[in-house]
Amino acid sequence: MKTFKILIGIAILLILTGTGQCFPSDEEISTLQQEMKTLPIGDRIAMWAEKFVGTPYDTDPLGAYVRNKVIVYDKKVDCMYHIFRSVELAIGSTPEDSVEAALNLRFKTKGKLDSDGLVTNYDDRFQYAEDMVTSGKWSKDVTSELGGTTQIKGDRGVESVTIVPKENIKDVIPLLKSGDIVFLIKKVEKRVVGEIVGHEGIIKVENSDVYLVHASGLKNKENENYKVKKVPLLDYAANMPFIGITVLRFASQ
Repeated sequence: MKTFKILIGIAILLILTGTGQCFPSDEEISTLQQEMKTLPIGDRIAMWAEKFVGTPYDTDPLGAYVRNKVIVYDKKVDCMYHIFRSVELAIGSTPEDSVEAALNLRFKTKGKLDSDGLVTNYDDRFQYAEDMVTSGKWSKDVTSELGGTTQIKGDRGVESVTIVPKENIKDVIPLLKSGDIVFLIKKVEKRVVGEIVGHEGIIKVENSDVYLVHASGLKNKENENYKVKKVPLLDYAANMPFIGITVLRFASQ
């Protein structure tokens, strides 16, 4: 009952603070973080991911947050920033905590800020989503635990990758949890610079329905339909150009 009341309170706050292009202020973020703090980490991640629904897609190839050398750039997001920010907001108990989390999670070593609060070493960031998996910073790879997996050729020093093939996703749906990070895997022959992951999103479970919340769009191409969307995972998987998924899950905090 207590958890239900918390969820209702958060839902009201989310409505009051708007969605998409009007992302909450630091004060509103702080309030939401306090409301969410007793919830499991996965629920918090999923709620923040959903908060971005409607936010325009960031079509800058470099990423607007990287180009502007900032940690927070919530008015336009690409799929990697969407993952970064949702997790950082879920981990932090204040907006400042979330910035500290970003300085750890977005970088191979540690992010650095100058006296103006600008990032000085974004060249040390994770540019390939698969590097987040192998870094040890980004939770646990639970793909093998889901079953129905296969091995595909790796790249850039990774010998092989365990994935749930596209045709088996329907079988693992009941095992997915809110806040799971889903990496969508490219066909080997479609890799351009050794990238294994082609896209990524966050799972939101509502009753028995499983949704993918993701920043949908293409770089260098403006389109009003490019935005963060929440779609049934099976509907997305049925038409996606990717061959399967890997899944990361944060332990309770």
